[in-house]
Amino acid sequence: MQEKGDFFAKYLRICKKSSNFAGVLGRTARIGRIMEKKIVILAIESSCDDTSSAVIVDGVLRSNVIASQKVHEEYGGVVPELASRAHQLNILPVVDTALKRAGVAKEEISAIAFTRGPGLLGSLLVGTSFAKGLALSLGVPVIDVNHLQGHVLAHFVEPGEELIAATPSLQGVEIKHPSFPFLCLLVSGGNSQIIKVQRNETQDGKEAHLPHMEIIGQTIDDAAGEAFDKCAKVLGLPYPGGPWIDKLAKQGDPTKYPFAKPNIPGYDYSFSGLKTSFLYTLRDMIKAHGVETIDELAEKVPNLREDMCASLQATVIDILMRKLKKAAQDLGIRQVAVAGGVSANSALRQAFIDYGKRYHWEVFIPPFSFTTDNAAMICQAGYFKYLDHDFCAIDEVPFAKTTI
Repeated sequence: MQEKGDFFAKYLRICKKSSNFAGVLGRTARIGRIMEKKIVILAIESSCDDTSSAVIVDGVLRSNVIASQKVHEEYGGVVPELASRAHQLNILPVVDTALKRAGVAKEEISAIAFTRGPGLLGSLLVGTSFAKGLALSLGVPVIDVNHLQGHVLAHFVEPGEELIAATPSLQGVEIKHPSFPFLCLLVSGGNSQIIKVQRNETQDGKEAHLPHMEIIGQTIDDAAGEAFDKCAKVLGLPYPGGPWIDKLAKQGDPTKYPFAKPNIPGYDYSFSGLKTSFLYTLRDMIKAHGVETIDELAEKVPNLREDMCASLQATVIDILMRKLKKAAQDLGIRQVAVAGGVSANSALRQAFIDYGKRYHWEVFIPPFSFTTDNAAMICQAGYFKYLDHDFCAIDEVPFAKTTI
């Protein structure tokens, strides 16, 4: 392993003398691949409020460690500064645990993948800086990963037998991967997109491991996950609101409250009007019953929160699935996947199964472990980019906003 360290130390010295440090380092990383017995990718995810690290060895996921942050619950949302500080506390033990669970020494790492964006800039800086520092100390290249692409590529993660045995949410789950082309509905707290995923080519014309992704529809204002969280907050439910909406909706009537649905052309979404309709419905009910708070209204209206959650959830899912169905029919694609934090919603998962049966789709629903932010999906993207020799320069900076 000493030869690897000497090699990269030498090319770093050469790069630093160059006026085009980024370009030279990027090219050198591509051609400086060291022949190894196995490919070991370490990944770091820190885009929001979850610190995560994962390890893939020769295409098989060996570990996926996530440290969540409880500090935000009392504020009803993520506080960026607190998230950054928590990442600084969590990142070292999380990475150390991921390596130990994978049975991998840091000297065996082939490359380090990290989430470059989009996300909270302060949180991204922690993961990016840690990845770069560790890569420099080990003399290995770094791989930048688009967080949104990572969610889509969660469908290609191949968990190892030991990881499955240690992870209840992976047990008894059929692991299958979509073929190209396929559509992916990416739904989270910050994104609602329909993505067409198809084969890609490298610069030299060979078939790439990382597929080409094209956004064909997206929200023009708010995301589906944000609508859940904001409406849950109005109802006085804890943060994050999405799981609470899902839980209470199972006890409510999805037809009780007919909320407004947008009329947006093409495959695009809009959820701002739905949030307004939800708020106005509560406002009018509060006024009609002569009360001042949600709690007082809940005492007068039986099953208020349950029915509101069920009606909201049904409306959001109907909006999402109608556009997805239109895209699938227009493009003639029958392989359809869902990804992102909202894909953990039980009603949305069931809707995919129902639509699959009705329209003869082959549907792909990720295991719960790979729905929310996690390093496994970042590691998978990093593994594909490693095979494509697609590395990034050491001075690349994170970005808060971007697209696929």
